Amino acid sequence: MLESSVTYSVLPASDLQRATAWYRDKLGLEPERTTDGGVLYGTGGEGKIYVYETSNAGTAQNTAMCWLVDDIEGVMSDLRGRGVVFADYDFPGLKTENGIATDEMGRSAWFQDSEGNYLCLTQPT
Repeated sequence: MLESSVTYSVLPASDLQRATAWYRDKLGLEPERTTDGGVLYGTGGEGKIYVYETSNAGTAQNTAMCWLVDDIEGVMSDLRGRGVVFADYDFPGLKTENGIATDEMGRSAWFQDSEGNYLCLTQPT
């Protein structure tokens, strides 16, 4: 039943104005719709991101959302030019080189938004 349904991500923000500015300035995303408690962004195809205000923002220490990209280095270069900082990891099972980890699924790079949410780019193999 759900395998053919479109999904979207819901991300928390402790300061919605700061988050909206960050998504505009750092990721180049413009709101598709604004509600009383959040902002909806459209991404590739039918993908959506809803950022909403809550005091729980930034408490999760896991990846909240990934973009599937064709050219991870190119996207990273563009985002770095906008001030996005990519994480470097070096522990068993995950080591990055120039911000990119490679495994059997592909190549991935992680960064945090203004609210502490962990986001990633993935170039599948």
